[in-house]
Amino acid sequence: MADNASIARPYAKAVFDLAQESGSFESWSAALEHLAAISRDESFQTLVLDPRTNDSRVVELLADLSKDSLPEGGTNFVKLLVQNDRLGSLTDIGQQYEELVAKAKAIVNAEVITAIALTDDQKASLSSALETRLGMKVSLAQTIDASLVGGAVVKAGDMVIDGSAKGRIEKLTTTLMR
Repeated sequence: MADNASIARPYAKAVFDLAQESGSFESWSAALEHLAAISRDESFQTLVLDPRTNDSRVVELLADLSKDSLPEGGTNFVKLLVQNDRLGSLTDIGQQYEELVAKAKAIVNAEVITAIALTDDQKASLSSALETRLGMKVSLAQTIDASLVGGAVVKAGDMVIDGSAKGRIEKLTTTLMR
């Protein structure tokens, strides 16, 4: 999907610039999420791939389905995506847009994966430690994966810290196999 990610980058940046200019980060987030959900729908994909359906009809349909969630400039954005055959990149555009917004707000989205649920105190402590290390505000999400056995895996931006029992066992196995 690296190809889709590089295709999505200029679109995400353009939407980010537009949202920043108008102060509408949240409405663009909702619009991109809504458009991506529509574009993933099988019925919609069938309609788009039908050679009898022209671009203007697809734009009209998307604009009608999204009229309540499209901010100013949204219809032009949809028209551009359809003309350039980029509807399949909407999910990546949305993800990259969210990353740009988080960076602009000096927030990093972090995920902690643990074998059992963390307490509120543990989450607060981990968030505080990550904020100190990264120098940014941290938005922490938790995922439970019993296969880790114990410990945790923390992902924040490009950083991955694997302190899980499973990760340590795999590392030990690799070392012993050499």
